[in-house]
Amino acid sequence: MSLNPVVAAVTARIRHRSQALRALYLKRIDAARESGTARGRLGCTNLAHAFAASDSGDKSQLRAGRWPNLAIVSAYNDMLSAHQPLERYPAIIKQAAREAFAVAQFAGGVPAMCDGVTQGEPGMELSLFSRDVIAMSTAIALSHNTFDAALMLGICDKIVPGLVIGALSFGHLPTVFVPGGPMPSGLPNDDKAKVRQLFAQGKVGRDALLESEAQSYHGPGTCTFYGTANSNQMLMEVMGLHLPGAAFVNPNTPLRDALTAAAAKRVAALTTLGDTYTPIAAIVDERAIVNAIVGLHATGGSTNHTIHLIAMARAAGIVIDWDDFSDLSGVVPLLARIYPNGKADVNHFHAAGGMGYLIRELLAAGLLHGDVQTVAGPGLAAYAQEPFLDGDGKLVWRDAPAVSGDDSVLRPASNPFSADGGLRRLTGNLGRSVIKVSAVKPEHRIVEAPALVFDSQEAVQAAFKRGDLRRDFVAVVRYQGPRANGMPELHKLTPPLAVLQDEGFHVALVTDGRMSGASGKVPAAIHVSPECLAGGALDRVRDGDLIRLDAEAGTLEALVDAAEWAARLPATADLSGNESGMGRELFASARAMVSTAETGAVIFGGGLAPPAVTADLWPVEHENPSAE
Repeated sequence: MSLNPVVAAVTARIRHRSQALRALYLKRIDAARESGTARGRLGCTNLAHAFAASDSGDKSQLRAGRWPNLAIVSAYNDMLSAHQPLERYPAIIKQAAREAFAVAQFAGGVPAMCDGVTQGEPGMELSLFSRDVIAMSTAIALSHNTFDAALMLGICDKIVPGLVIGALSFGHLPTVFVPGGPMPSGLPNDDKAKVRQLFAQGKVGRDALLESEAQSYHGPGTCTFYGTANSNQMLMEVMGLHLPGAAFVNPNTPLRDALTAAAAKRVAALTTLGDTYTPIAAIVDERAIVNAIVGLHATGGSTNHTIHLIAMARAAGIVIDWDDFSDLSGVVPLLARIYPNGKADVNHFHAAGGMGYLIRELLAAGLLHGDVQTVAGPGLAAYAQEPFLDGDGKLVWRDAPAVSGDDSVLRPASNPFSADGGLRRLTGNLGRSVIKVSAVKPEHRIVEAPALVFDSQEAVQAAFKRGDLRRDFVAVVRYQGPRANGMPELHKLTPPLAVLQDEGFHVALVTDGRMSGASGKVPAAIHVSPECLAGGALDRVRDGDLIRLDAEAGTLEALVDAAEWAARLPATADLSGNESGMGRELFASARAMVSTAETGAVIFGGGLAPPAVTADLWPVEHENPSAE
């Protein structure tokens, strides 16, 4: 199947737009590449420090300089369920490295906060910024210049994007991402959501809510719903940064351990000491970024990646924007229904055929670039396979199932759940935003109702508890952008708004904040950009203004007389409560310098920005050349 013409045209547009920045990036990466071991260029004192604490076997090899040295960069902590299994990985990796005639050293740890723990709490205001802290921490781990390749151990929300950005700064190094897998299925996500709504209505108490949550989040591994963490794993696979089929194998199983060992052996083979040198800069190009967006649409993935993928692409010298997401969404069918877009969890998706089935279908439909480079070798076809252990316990790969094991969860491209990916870009006098409609019923995709303006999610919750929201309305929740308070996710708005929608009211959300992959069934125009503190329009909205959110037409408008709208002065808000406590005072400079959501909400510029353009003013061109 030839490449879909829209996929080809968007790729060409991105390549043209990125030409100057990509050339600068590749020039910098080429300058960093040298043959032989990296530590062979260190001074004797430097090198002695690098192996001083190694055991005798590794020390002799590090000293001799003949074996590659693999950096382990890990986001392990035992509070975050998805990352707790990573505790065992360094030992597995070090043993596998020796078997492959390599040495592995733990290069550094990166922070790994859990959005599930901080959701609705002050700490959530550090979450988005943690991505860039992780990127910088990755750079520090690799800055010793004694490594020939890297293994990135991380799974969740901001962590994988941060690791990708950091790894791309060392784009001359071969890099393999090593996942941990989802926890086994617990209480169905749909049942959990119902208990949350009952709690919001006061019909069940905290004990019932806590029991429901504990039955859902019950063991090591990622949460089983399809939010940002599991979207990350899908992306790493479709971008060719995982070993094929590694994304959704459960933790602490023989297959998972075998994949971890195989990742170490594979990255050792990709160094300059072998004949298959493959740096991460050669993998993450325009085609891989387009493949990532296509995968996101085909699975109904997290809206957080309309920010993170932009930042990740910038780190590789590639410029994408929300028009690219929207145009691709128009031609990519939805092939998976995973909660919150359906009742199944990621374990059900994996059992039905998983990533191998999905990638094969997208390749056959001409919706993915198959001619990419991956950690498994040239071409994406290898990712249409799945791993298993043969009778001798050896890791091998076989073709993914030819037929979906459950067409209520995973379907072929010839019979999709919907013809498009369900992610739309909205434009209008309120700014540019995105909306995820894959879980929103068609009758709820157009809402025209009076605005109720709030400056925090807590104010919305309080109004709901008072009974003030039993009407048609559009909740405009402003001052939630990265400059205002770090752009926290607003998940606590989902239960009350869902209750009101179920009661028959026409409701929607418009915000410069985030809702992640769990935005659910209520229409939500999120990431409104520019945010209020960057000259955006949400602070002109007043209670009672008629707001029209039209996900079908792609518009977001305040239906206010143009002259009156132009004459309005922006409102002001007291943001002093966001400035300190829970470490927020340490991030004042991040809030002051962060770029807009559509440019990735990053806190650094330098090599990630075009020449002579500051990070918060990165231009986004919208030319549309024909496919090359």
